[in-house]
Amino acid sequence: MMRGMNMQKMMKQAQKMQKQMMAEQEELAATEFVGLAPDDMVTVTLTGDKKVKDLKINPEAVDPDDVDMLSDLIVAALNDGLQKVDDATQDKMGKYTRGLGM
Repeated sequence: MMRGMNMQKMMKQAQKMQKQMMAEQEELAATEFVGLAPDDMVTVTLTGDKKVKDLKINPEAVDPDDVDMLSDLIVAALNDGLQKVDDATQDKMGKYTRGLGM
């Protein structure tokens, strides 16, 4: 009988943890992150679920003779923003995956 009670308690704890995880995932998805290129020449706003919401380009970054530089700035801003999302995801969700080999 004790074994059944322990299993029931474990199931309740697992359900509670699952609800907490889902709530934190939703909160993370609703959070906005800003990625910046050097000198803030390009700014990218992303959601926690890695969707681009906004892209701003400083007019000084636009040089028709050097389009490659603008591309590099956009990539830098995106990578910066995505890294911020990944860091926040690890901070929030890492506690659920520690020790599970994930």
